[in-house]
Amino acid sequence: MSGDKDVHAEFGEAVNMTAGELEKWLKTDESREAGQHKDGGESVGHESGRRIVTILRTKKAELSEEDERHMRKVVGYVHRHLAQRPSGDVTDTTWRYSLMNWGHDPCK
Repeated sequence: MSGDKDVHAEFGEAVNMTAGELEKWLKTDESREAGQHKDGGESVGHESGRRIVTILRTKKAELSEEDERHMRKVVGYVHRHLAQRPSGDVTDTTWRYSLMNWGHDPCK
């Protein structure tokens, strides 16, 4: 493992939902319907959300390089998606739901 402290800090800032909050969210219809779906299956964000729950529940010292790569991917996605924030109330928007699948609730 690279021991890259920056990715851990950035991931901690990007992901503002707890493992429990994210796990509960991923069980909702809104979560399952948001995002890009591969061949009618699970969306990329939903799959990522399940992986984030695992990462959040893993001790930092036990994270693999693959976990850290995913953490960087999450940080990049959250930053890009936040830059595309729609105007008005975002509470019940697909934009928010997609972000929440990636562990970030912009309404928190």
